[in-house]
Parts: sequence; C-alpha cells; structure tokens
Amino acid sequence: MRNPFRVRRAPTPTARVRRLRRRITVLFALTSAAGLVAMAVLAVRSDGVRWREQLDRAMSADTNWALGLLETDEDGRLDTEVLLDNAGTACPPLFLLAVPSASSVPDTPDAPDAAGGLVVEHAPGRPCLTVSAASVREAAATAVRADEPRSRDARTVDGEPVRMFALPFYPPDAEEDALPQGALVTVADASAQRADHRRLAWVVTGGCALLVLLSAGVGHLLSGRAVRPALEVLDRQEAFLTDAAHDLRTPAASLRTLAETALRGETDSTDVHRRTLRLAETMGTLVDGLLTRARLMSGTAPLAVEPLRLDQLVEAVAEDAATEGQRVAVRAPGAVVVAADPDLVRRAVANLVGNALVHGHLPGEQAEVEVTVGGEGATATVTVEDAGPGLPPEVAGALFDRFRSGSGSTGLGLSIASWVAHAHGGSLTAEPGRRGGARFVLRLPAGGPPSDG
Repeated sequence: MRNPFRVRRAPTPTARVRRLRRRITVLFALTSAAGLVAMAVLAVRSDGVRWREQLDRAMSADTNWALGLLETDEDGRLDTEVLLDNAGTACPPLFLLAVPSASSVPDTPDAPDAAGGLVVEHAPGRPCLTVSAASVREAAATAVRADEPRSRDARTVDGEPVRMFALPFYPPDAEEDALPQGALVTVADASAQRADHRRLAWVVTGGCALLVLLSAGVGHLLSGRAVRPALEVLDRQEAFLTDAAHDLRTPAASLRTLAETALRGETDSTDVHRRTLRLAETMGTLVDGLLTRARLMSGTAPLAVEPLRLDQLVEAVAEDAATEGQRVAVRAPGAVVVAADPDLVRRAVANLVGNALVHGHLPGEQAEVEVTVGGEGATATVTVEDAGPGLPPEVAGALFDRFRSGSGSTGLGLSIASWVAHAHGGSLTAEPGRRGGARFVLRLPAGGPPSDG
C-alpha cells in the first residue's frame, strides 16, 4: 500500500539540469518533426495532384480529338459513323452519352436535371478497362450539369484504380448560353501512377522518420553542449562542499571535544589555549586551501604572471617550513627564472615540502627532505625527495585526487599543487626516490603558461 505521508525529495540541481536537457532534446525533435511532416504532406499531395493532372491532360487531348470527329445529321441527331470509322474507342475506352431529344431540350432553369437520364449513344464492345455503366453515367452527368470538363477517380469492376474524364459537347452553331447536348467520357489506367505515388509516400515517410531520429540525436548533442557548463559548475560546487565538509569535520570535532573538556575543568587552561590556537590555525589553513582549489577549478583565479626567480622562492619556502629536528636541504646550482604566478607557485612548493615533512620519514625518525631546483631546456623543475616509506601502491594511481595521499590525510595539498602545475602549462609527477622514499617533480615551462592558461 502506498504511503500517503511519504515526503517526496526535491530533485537536485544536477537532476533539474539533466531534465532540462531531455526537454530541450524532445522540443528540438518535435519542432523538426512538425516541419518535416508538413513538408512530407505537401510533397505527397503535390505528387498526387501532378499525376492526376498528367492523366487529365492526356484524356482531354483524346476526347477533344474525338469531339472533332463527332457530327450531327440534318435533324440535329448525333451521327457517330465518322467517329467510329476513324477512332478506336476500345483502348482507351471512349463512351458517348447524349441528352434524350437533345435537339428539343427546353431552355429552362431546371433543364440540366435531364442529365440524369443521359442515353448511351456509343459504348466500346470490348474495352481494355471495364467500368460500371453507373460510373460512366455519373461522370457524364457531372460534366453536363457543371457545363465544363470534369475528372474523377474511379474503380474498374475488378477493383483496379482508374481516372475518368468527361467532356461536354454542344450542338453545331450553338449560342453561348446553349445547354450541352451530351458528353464524351474516357477512362485511363491509374494503377502505375498510384503505385508510384504510394511508393513515394512510403519513401517520404521513412525519410521523415530517419530525419526525426537524426534530429533527436543532434538535439541531444547540442543540448548536452548547452548544459555542460552548468553541470561543470554544479560538479565543482558539489566537490567544494564535499571537500569542505570532509576537511572541517575532524578539526571541528576536536575543537568541540576540547571545549567540553575545558568546561569540565579536566585540562589546564594554558594547554587548552595552545591546542585551540593550533586547531584554529589548522582550520584556517584548510579553508584557505579549499578556497584556492575552488578558484583554480572554476577558473576565477587569474594568473598574475611575472618573471620569478624559482630558486629563491624555493629557498624561502624551505626556510619557513623547516622546524626543530627536521631538515630541508635545497640545492640550486644556478639562477632559474620562470614566468609564473608567485603566490600559486609558492603554495604548490609549500604543499609538496609540507607533505614530505609529514609523510616522508619512518616512525620515530626526523624528516630529511631534499629539494632540487634545476632546468631542462625550456622546462624548470622542482624536485622534492624524502626518505620515508615510499608511495603506497593502493594510492599511487590516484595520488593527486582529493582525499588521496595516504596516512589519513585528505590529499588536498597535492591536489592543489597538481592544479597549479597544470594552470601554468606544466605537470606534477610522483615516482620512487633514490633513498626509498617518494620523489615529486614539479615542472613549469620556462616561457610561462600558455596564452589560454
């Protein structure tokens, strides 16, 4: 049984964007389908009119030629002898129908009603197309009533499609307002034209279906391109929120525990203040790193590129990072100049050195980190090597992803360093070191970042 009190979860922004993409695709396909269907209907109808007009012109020529052979005697009666002697009326079939007592038809407004009683003056004995007498009479009566040529679709007695054409004729020396004396009716086979028309309709229908499917595919691709920036922004936002929640959870919990302990009076106030200050500094560093990474991912942190002495920057970072009992040795054979953003490069180098100091030593031993600055042609390198346990195999393939640096760290520092390297058109790689630890190599182009960096 369905729970009527179940709360429906609102769709996420990503789900709404994807739903918008589907709607754009459907709308694009429906719009294309409407245009294609309209064009298909117009094409099919135009073809139907075209083949009917072609048959009508051919039958009109035949009936007009036969009309020239039709004569009347001295009493005004029809004389079909010349017509029968000079024209074969069996194929295409030619019928001659006349109004009874045509020469004495009264000139009254309801005189055309006499067309319903047309008399068949001539019908072919063995026509190639056999149609019912009622169809012939109806075609002739329609032309006589309308006082102009008429054509229509019909069927043979066998059910085959035909086209019928009726041409009214008048007495000799008839006045302009004279009534028709009768009508000539001819029949043409329309099976070939109808088959071609049906084939065209199927081809057009199939083509429209394929084009609609193609339009739907193109619309799906175009809508994907249209919503891709929005999805990327949402992904970056979600990644930032996830990083923030993950990184700030531990120091926030530690700060709360410390506060509860201080309230119970179980810890010396000086120690509480010292630990609180350390936690605050940790949280500040985390927030600063998160904001930097978010700016790098979104592209809102433009590079302030300027000539930079990379060797001097590394020496300054090493002096700030070294603590009591730990050693950071810098080797810089000569001046190395790059065009880069000093703040970002400083953060990347500091993250690499800090990572080596935290993880680059065996338990119970002090860290010893070697930093080498050099140049390889158009590339400047900063190599940070430690003597720790090395790279864990389970994190080696995703070392620069967030939450992936091993030993319980979030890996945010290595992720930021990798982003800084790529923003400058360089790279950051990790490999086993000579002393059994890890070696990180930061490469920056000596000519600075690319124009679209």
